[in-house]
Formats: sequence, structure tokens, C-alpha cells
Amino acid sequence: MNIKDLLNAFPRAGRVDWIGIRPERRGPVNVVNYVEVTEKEGLLGDHYSGTNGKRHVTLIQAEHLPAIAAYVGRDSVDPAELRRNIVVSGLNLLTLKEQRFQIGDSVLEYTGECHPCTKMEVALGPGGYNAVRGHGGITARVVKSGTIRVGDEVRVV
Repeated sequence: MNIKDLLNAFPRAGRVDWIGIRPERRGPVNVVNYVEVTEKEGLLGDHYSGTNGKRHVTLIQAEHLPAIAAYVGRDSVDPAELRRNIVVSGLNLLTLKEQRFQIGDSVLEYTGECHPCTKMEVALGPGGYNAVRGHGGITARVVKSGTIRVGDEVRVV
């Protein structure tokens, strides 16, 4: 097996566990069961909608939430505090680098890592920024419109 084969071998599909959108900048996150996404606008109803094609969607791994919580001395962290759009379990999101992936009937493309912002200090307390470093997830752009639902599989196309 060569490195290309290894980079394209995924043990299983991921799963959408949670979806959140923020209709207003700095506003509260609304937890939803599904969201429509388009190539032009990104997540419909989110304040980022239509503003930056490289950051249509932010995704974070469910497996990282307990680690972030442990770093700030909590039992748990609510995904809404981290201001990401989609929580995915069962798939290492960093393996999606340079990949397109399908969620529901939509297709997204990895555009980069999603680094924490200073809002993490307010949301998580002192050290919140550093707690999220390396665990902030990824950004993606929409390349095929569709609907993303809680429970949808996430798989490389």
C-alpha cells in the first residue's frame, strides 16, 4: 500500500449529530434538525450565508467536545458555545483535507481548519481559546446544494 491508498482509506462513514445556525452575528445559536445549503449562499438562515465561499459551513468532531471540556475543567461543552454549524461523530475531520464529502444530498469541499477566536475565552472561561486549539474542526464550501439532517452519513465522494 502506498501513501495515496492510505490517505483514501476511511474505516467508516461519519454521522451528523447536531446542527446549529446563527441568524445574527454574535446572536444565539439555533439548534435545528436540518438545514438547506446552496453553492452560492452556504447555510441558509445563518449569518455567514453568502459572505465567504471558503467558510460556508463549519464542522467539529463530537469526539473533541469531551477533550475541550476537560481542558477547561468542565464535565461537558455545549456545541453551541463553540459556534460551529455541524457536529460530526465517527470520522476524523482532518482526513477530509483536499477532499469532497457528501452529507445527505449535498456535497461539500474541505477548505481549511477552523481555528478558535477570542470568543472562546468568554464562552469557556480563561484558557478557552487554547482549549479549542487543534480541536476547532474544519471549514468547508458547498459544491452541491441540498439538505443536511441530523443522522445523515458523512462520507468521502
